[in-house]
Amino acid sequence: MKCKKNHRISYTDRARAIVDSLTLEEKVALMGGNVSHQEMISDMSVDPDKHYNYIPYSAGGIKKAGVPPMLFCDGPRGVVCGSGKSTCFPVSMLRGASFDTELEEKIGHAIGKEVKAYKGNLFAGVCINLPYNPGWGRSQETYGEESFHLGEMGSALVRGVQEENVIACIKHFAFNQMEISRFKVSIDCEKRTEREVFLPHFKQCIEEGAACVMSSYNLYQGIHCGHHDYLLNQVLKDEWDFDGFVMSDFIWGVKDTVEAANGGQNMEMCCTQFFGERLVEAVRKGQVPESKIEDAALRIIRTLLAFHEASVSPTEETILGCKDHVALALQSAREGITLIKNENHVLPLNKKETKKVVVLGKLGEKEVIGDHGSSQVHPAYIVTPLQGIANISPKTDVIYYSGENIAHAKKLAKEADAVIFVVGYDHDDEGEYISEDLNDSYTGAIGGDRVNSLGLHEDESQLIQEVGPVNKNSVVVLIGGNMIMMEEWKDKVSSILMAYYAGMEGGTAIAEILFGDVNPSGKLPYVIPYKETDLPQVNWDTKEQWYDYYHGYTKLEKEGVQPSFPYGFGLSYTTFDLKNPQFLVNGESVTASCQITNTGDRAGTEVVQMYVGFKNSSIDRPVKILRGFKRITLKEKESGIVTISCPVKQLCWYNEDKKTMELEHMTYEIYVGTSSAPQDLLSGTFTL
Repeated sequence: MKCKKNHRISYTDRARAIVDSLTLEEKVALMGGNVSHQEMISDMSVDPDKHYNYIPYSAGGIKKAGVPPMLFCDGPRGVVCGSGKSTCFPVSMLRGASFDTELEEKIGHAIGKEVKAYKGNLFAGVCINLPYNPGWGRSQETYGEESFHLGEMGSALVRGVQEENVIACIKHFAFNQMEISRFKVSIDCEKRTEREVFLPHFKQCIEEGAACVMSSYNLYQGIHCGHHDYLLNQVLKDEWDFDGFVMSDFIWGVKDTVEAANGGQNMEMCCTQFFGERLVEAVRKGQVPESKIEDAALRIIRTLLAFHEASVSPTEETILGCKDHVALALQSAREGITLIKNENHVLPLNKKETKKVVVLGKLGEKEVIGDHGSSQVHPAYIVTPLQGIANISPKTDVIYYSGENIAHAKKLAKEADAVIFVVGYDHDDEGEYISEDLNDSYTGAIGGDRVNSLGLHEDESQLIQEVGPVNKNSVVVLIGGNMIMMEEWKDKVSSILMAYYAGMEGGTAIAEILFGDVNPSGKLPYVIPYKETDLPQVNWDTKEQWYDYYHGYTKLEKEGVQPSFPYGFGLSYTTFDLKNPQFLVNGESVTASCQITNTGDRAGTEVVQMYVGFKNSSIDRPVKILRGFKRITLKEKESGIVTISCPVKQLCWYNEDKKTMELEHMTYEIYVGTSSAPQDLLSGTFTL
């Protein structure tokens, strides 16, 4: 990769010379967006094709000095720019469920190419915020609840994007896990929680070479994250040695000129309100040292020059939504869709025997690809679940009914060979929040957090409960961006598929899995509890929110609470047997290996996971945490060896007294298996 950190640093002297040649006004001009809020609104009101980010949004740039502008393209499920051209990949949560870093890196390459086809040079779609509670409306944009997993998947996307010489921007730094209160809430937590739970995945992506960071709207410990000296200067730039630049979240990410500039903000996006002339005046008055401006200008120029000069050849528009990229989107959907239940092996459906299928639920015929906020991608087409089912088995009579009349739905179900419920959420239920009082109209969504319930809509739940038992071949396909509660209806149907928001080819992948053309291999990137109260409780409309050390599967395990479905769980149409585990410490790494055999009658893929436990710890630590994973595909009756390694430094805890990460010297537990559930794991120990 040409634009790795060492390569970028080699531009320092040249960038500094340019900085020295600029006036104060020119240096400050680099630090602000070139698009006005009003321009965005008027463009979209005049032309429906001119949606949010329909063209790359520019910032800075000084032509006479040879410094190109930063050209911003949003994400993460593809490139938001354009209308009817971009490849719409599945949302990050589905991609997280694949546990496939190699595929995520390939998706990064495809996205990087499409950014360049739009003449952009920055992709702001590496979203790695950790959902403290799955009700967060934008959790579909991230990979799951586990920090290590977030770091691995996010780093893979960074690699792919930046290998195409496009700047990867990771977001939103930090503690951004709420929508309704995102502009006003101040998050607080203990220092260990900060360092062990909410920041490690950001650090990992910085170490991977991410060249840009977007700050978040919310406050941390009473200070706006876009002004946060501790987060932006002390942690990110000084402690982590970040060489790139920081940009604000759009329009409301900067609230004060002096606080933001002194606090480490380098670029106000996408409109210049508090920087520009106000920042020049603040420097003239001595409120902001000119050294702060010079540092920001150096970071921006150095980064832009390095990427601009590495990108030697233009990318043609024909790459947008091309055959290879659409195939990649389909492959991603195939790998991430997760089979949660399959009683009596109802799935896969037999095409020859299944002569009539009834599809029930309002989402069956909807083009549901996720939020309509700033992450909305505009592809040439979207395959709905209904279209996918009709296409995959053309000789099957496919009947669709939205499901309003229960009696009619029952009648249809009785007469069918199989019933498929397509239920869950769309952009009205969860997504980027639109605040009327802030005139947040540039995104055009409704969204918000799931305030009232983490379960299905009442009418959908009732439909499943009453119609599910009518037909023994009943399947629920869940659409949504994070965990959906299912206790009240899960025993009423034979099979359950979590399809997330599966992208432009999502309907195809759903159908392929339902009818057995594809063997499912996705794994839940979150835990599903029996009760919502087993999860951390959040006040979604608040000015203050405390985050505990434990959340998700670590919270349930620490409290001895059994989940409905464990983290990392997912079924296949074949079976796997794991044996002969071996665990060892090799230098700076801990390694687990085992033999795995496909004991079923068809090829399949398993995700083998490694966890490390802390029973002998002298401090409060989780029962165990994920510290590695690897996919393996095996033919029927085929065996293979899986080896997973983890750096020892990933086992450290944060010592608040010493203000440093510290390794405990003790005997650790180590596990390898197919989910976080004890019955799915082989165990051993190692000593450090």
